[in-house]
Amino acid sequence: MIVVHHLNASRSQRVLWLLEELGLEYEVKKYQRNAKTMLAPPELRAVHPLGKSPVVTDGDRTLAESGAILEYLVDTYGNGRFRPPPGTDERLRYTYWMHYAEGSAMPPLLLRLVASRIASAPVPFFIRPITKQIAGKLESSFIGPQIETHFDFIEAELGKSAWFAGEELTAADVQMSFPLEAAVARGNIAATRPRIRAFVEKIRARPAYQRAEATGGPFALP
Repeated sequence: MIVVHHLNASRSQRVLWLLEELGLEYEVKKYQRNAKTMLAPPELRAVHPLGKSPVVTDGDRTLAESGAILEYLVDTYGNGRFRPPPGTDERLRYTYWMHYAEGSAMPPLLLRLVASRIASAPVPFFIRPITKQIAGKLESSFIGPQIETHFDFIEAELGKSAWFAGEELTAADVQMSFPLEAAVARGNIAATRPRIRAFVEKIRARPAYQRAEATGGPFALP
């Protein structure tokens, strides 16, 4: 039995979605973030040393990292579904987006989250202007321009085909769902990018996505 160690408001939502698309039976063990720190509970370290989510166990196998988990599920249970055939242009695009999601799209979003927390961190009043200035400079000189560049690129790429890797849904779309849902949740990113908004609306309309959301809870950024 596949067991998903699911942390609320985390990337493991993607794993649940793909499992539903594949029609596989699975069990969910839920964990809650610390309300103050938003960190995962220490119980997850008993499953994987990093204490992060998603983590999936399948028999005696323990897998971490959402991209690696999605590829394992497609390799093991996909029967040719949810990835394009080898040697095709679509397969190259599939591989690219599987890596791009966490390697390129997510880092500036995470940096924005860190910068916002620096700006609002509880510090002595005489230091507060300094922390706000540091966070503001980081946002204006690096984070903001990076986000604009990446999401302009994604918006343009979504105009090339129905899905990221061609005309059919693949695991690359599942992998890319997290940064795009984050973009929609941060409304200013998606406000002028109709293809990104349409993509998120399209995936949310899928019955498998809705079943995953019913199991794991609605998407929410920590």
